[in-house]
Amino acid sequence: MRPPMKKIDYKVGDKVEVCSKEEGFMGSYYEATIVSCLDNGRYVICYKNLLKDDESGLLIETLLPKDLRPSPPRVRNPSKFQLNQKVDVFDNDGWWVGNIVSEKILMEKNYYYNVYFYSTNQTIYYPCGKIRVHHDMMFSGEWFMEA
Repeated sequence: MRPPMKKIDYKVGDKVEVCSKEEGFMGSYYEATIVSCLDNGRYVICYKNLLKDDESGLLIETLLPKDLRPSPPRVRNPSKFQLNQKVDVFDNDGWWVGNIVSEKILMEKNYYYNVYFYSTNQTIYYPCGKIRVHHDMMFSGEWFMEA
């Protein structure tokens, strides 16, 4: 049996990521900010990139703590990703987990990596600026970066 995840008490203004559980978006993460901490233990968040259905403004939701995680640490300008390295790719307003499946290549004056996504069984080229080092949160609440 897994130990329980360390409880994180968020504060107004904290940057977080929301893990989607919707079909077709499972395992993707969306950046948000805590805008209110409710007495029932829930948090009101405002997404950084997701809009309301009518596109009149940023989407705001009330979520349980289990649906949130702190924003992972940023690795400044990774010079090179390794083959099969687990990464996050920014696409469709969120971060998607994939694996590097090519060396860095020059296309249209930019460097790209080919990334494979298990969730969709697709391989897509992305510019380096849309790729970040993947981190997983351990049960202790510490971040772990796969080599």
